[in-house]
Amino acid sequence: MSFMEILAISGSLRSESSNTALLRALQALAPQGHRITLYEGLAELPPFDPGLETEAAPAPVHALRAQLSAADGIIICTPEYAHGMPGILKNALEWTVASGEFVEKPVAALSTSPGATGGEKALAWLIQTLTVMSARIVPEISQPIPFGRSRVKPDGDIVDPALAETLHKILDGLIHAVEARAQTGSQP
Repeated sequence: MSFMEILAISGSLRSESSNTALLRALQALAPQGHRITLYEGLAELPPFDPGLETEAAPAPVHALRAQLSAADGIIICTPEYAHGMPGILKNALEWTVASGEFVEKPVAALSTSPGATGGEKALAWLIQTLTVMSARIVPEISQPIPFGRSRVKPDGDIVDPALAETLHKILDGLIHAVEARAQTGSQP
């Protein structure tokens, strides 16, 4: 596969979010011929309304679905609030349950937090939700990233060499999963 498009979704709206910073770091590490695009429409999504799931869905929902459909792979990084992922991220995922953009799509599920657990409870919830949605979660690269705030700057500059190595492995694993899916011809 020559060109690969990866969509990166941060579950945080905070401008200096460690989760968004982690995705910016991954963007900077993307190998030549691969592009990681940061999804920026999370705040525009209205509350999920099952009565509007189909073509009646608002424009921001159609835009999210189009970006997900166009992506070869997806990276989601969630913060942890009250032992779960934020409602704004869950809301975005709910808009895609019936439309199926995640079905068999290779996904790296990540979480980061300032603490030692890296948001592992939020990550577990994210993985459970993506599993129900039939996403192809890549388990060996889906992981919590502890002490995120001290390891990556808000602009995505990595200050910890061990984190750079981890992020390279995450990218390599996702790229491999996307290529394997392309070779088998597996489509939703």
